[in-house]
Amino acid sequence: MDSIALNSVEEKKWYDLALILGIFTIVYNLTEGIIATWFGFEDETLALFGFGVDSFIEMISGIGIVSMVLRIKKNPHSNRSEFERTALRITGYSFYVLSAGLVISSALVIYLGKKPETTFWGVVVSLISIVVMLFLIYGKIKTGKILKSDAILADANCTKVCIYMSVVLLASSAIYEYTGFAYADALGTLGLAWFSFKEGKECFEKAANKHCGCDH
Repeated sequence: MDSIALNSVEEKKWYDLALILGIFTIVYNLTEGIIATWFGFEDETLALFGFGVDSFIEMISGIGIVSMVLRIKKNPHSNRSEFERTALRITGYSFYVLSAGLVISSALVIYLGKKPETTFWGVVVSLISIVVMLFLIYGKIKTGKILKSDAILADANCTKVCIYMSVVLLASSAIYEYTGFAYADALGTLGLAWFSFKEGKECFEKAANKHCGCDH
């Protein structure tokens, strides 16, 4: 199917779908961020709270992705706009700050011996996130192949890190919920910090490169 030449109407339809997927990503991350930070704060689970903050940062990244789709819809072979590169830099700095905050917070939690009241909502949020991210990856890969767009395919590939972070949250939340292992939440938080740092580094690398790509 991806080898079939598209007429202008079909091409517009698939670019519109790519735009819808981008907007959905922004709305979902906003919703997920609000829910995760709320329950993370209420239940004193640092991993879930950090995951929620990450979702807000992903929302900023999503705005840059929507801008990218609009750009390549007009000119598929154009380079990154200054707006996209600025969004990437802001996202990169945000990920670095989050990563540092998570490391410091998890160290304090371990030192003080604090435990979450429950990590039940961490399990719920992470499971939903995995399902939604798989749906988005499938949609973006299919759209990118049909449009023969390396930029959209790169975005789909980058979305995989969200699944990795969801798996970390799921593992740490489930371990604590079902075993009561005292350091599960803190260790999960350190895992999220690692992926946040990695994402921040890649944001700056992409901002420095006018061409679209992703190394995930």
